[in-house]
Amino acid sequence: MKRIRPKGIACSMLLLASFSLQGGAARAATPTAGVPQVSWSTLKTLTADAKPSPAKALDRKTVAIPGFMVPLEDDAEQVTEFLLVPFSGACIHVPPPPPNQMVYVKLRGGKKAAMSFTQPIIVSGQLHVSTVQSPYGDVSFNMDGDSVKPYEQ
Repeated sequence: MKRIRPKGIACSMLLLASFSLQGGAARAATPTAGVPQVSWSTLKTLTADAKPSPAKALDRKTVAIPGFMVPLEDDAEQVTEFLLVPFSGACIHVPPPPPNQMVYVKLRGGKKAAMSFTQPIIVSGQLHVSTVQSPYGDVSFNMDGDSVKPYEQ
């Protein structure tokens, strides 16, 4: 089990709007060409039992997932690692999403992404089904991130 630790970022600003990306007809502001987009309802199919699921089938696949950033670093402008969650405001001040509704993202090659608490993003990269311990609870997925882009509905 991989363990990540916060680096001091306060998340009180995350209590702003609770915008949900659970479904709906949304599109990326800048399309992620050739990369299949995965919904949170698909990720939600991952359970603790050994049964096959659409989420388990995504292990080691390159996908794009829309969501909101929960930074795990002190830098207020750019980050290299963060949690991707389905709604704005997911942090220690509100109940965190269940493990199958969080993705730990570490950007490859030292890439950095502009930090945003409330703006939806879409992240693409290789997804792994594995448990990661975070300051906000267990996380069922981690991603080797290739790109982070704005996401609009």
